[in-house]
Amino acid sequence: MRFELTTDQRDFAASLDALLAASDTVAVARAWAEGEHAPGLALWARLAEQGVTMLATEATPVEVCIAFEALGRHAVPGPWVESAAYLATELAGSAQEAIASGTVATVAVPPHTPYALDADVAERVYAAGRDGVRTATPGEPHVSVDRTRRLFSVAPGPVHDTADRSQEAFDLAVLATAAQLLGAGERVLADAVTYVKQRKQFGREIGSYQAIKHRLADVRIALDFARPLVHGAALDPAPRAVSAAKVACADAAYLASRTGLQVHGAIGYTQEFDLSIWITKIRALVTAWGTPAFHRARILDSLVGSHG
Repeated sequence: MRFELTTDQRDFAASLDALLAASDTVAVARAWAEGEHAPGLALWARLAEQGVTMLATEATPVEVCIAFEALGRHAVPGPWVESAAYLATELAGSAQEAIASGTVATVAVPPHTPYALDADVAERVYAAGRDGVRTATPGEPHVSVDRTRRLFSVAPGPVHDTADRSQEAFDLAVLATAAQLLGAGERVLADAVTYVKQRKQFGREIGSYQAIKHRLADVRIALDFARPLVHGAALDPAPRAVSAAKVACADAAYLASRTGLQVHGAIGYTQEFDLSIWITKIRALVTAWGTPAFHRARILDSLVGSHG
């Protein structure tokens, strides 16, 4: 498959990347992790003005993937997948319009997403089930490996909407998560390449050693193989294609995080070093919206069914 973005899509990606690059998203993520939400909510409002919160209803999955890859590359905190992908698709009427206009919402979708992300800051909290989407009340917090992901149990209330679009909403959330992983993996690789060109050992840049080159090349190949799966799933977001994209992006991003940590050495996992923001985010996103085992099983089931 040959996939190329249109001029408008490339312009959208460039403008979004420029906005995020100028927003000091690392400082925003660190503040969010400490419970200071004002910078993150201000960034949320700016991205809503750019149309990110209405892409699921007003654009196509291709634009959704463009936006979420940028969010992952810049480690933007907040319940973006939950709000701008899942709930924007699942809900209808005024609730959907509120999300499109920038209202921060979150949702728990057990068993794959049992806790509501950032329910302490979301203006609207929901819990999705087989009988539809219910309004919900945040409960006790849970620890996440990613300090910018604040997880909460929820107590479901009355049914708010039907479950007519639950499968479509779940697949778009999975695809958006895959795109986030792709962006985060690209960022870790870029930072690792920059670092190995600067760090010297025994009088040589460590990037000049073959072992380092091979490890970084393996990451480059893994990300390059994952990207077409995301683009293919964006054009035809069938469950098998979406799961394949999630598995490939999770594997590639996790390889990037392990390699990035190895080339940086001990400083790579210290909280003070920015790399840790992406490493922990990748680890959390690998199992968010379905574990790799679940998505591999879904791919297998679809293949067996198509040949049965």
